[in-house]
Amino acid sequence: MAVKIQFIKSPSPGTMAILARRRTGHPESCPAPGAVGLVQGALADMITAADVAEKAAQVEVEEIRGVCPQHVTLIGIFGEIADVDAALKAVKEFFTPGHE
Repeated sequence: MAVKIQFIKSPSPGTMAILARRRTGHPESCPAPGAVGLVQGALADMITAADVAEKAAQVEVEEIRGVCPQHVTLIGIFGEIADVDAALKAVKEFFTPGHE
């Protein structure tokens, strides 16, 4: 299964409301981020992606509940625009074929 990556700069209140309903952490304690990165794939890949993202930048990573948690998992990467961008670039590079 391929990893799918999306980058949302300055997420709208509606987008944040959708994510708040699906976040597994404590969304009420988190300020609105400058950006949100969404990464979707197999569970093992998403755990690895979370680790890569947190090591690459000052971001917060949470699992986002979906309808098919056994086969497809989604993580949200929350933070400032530059940090989320750096985290997503690191994740993309990690999952690029030929990466060592």
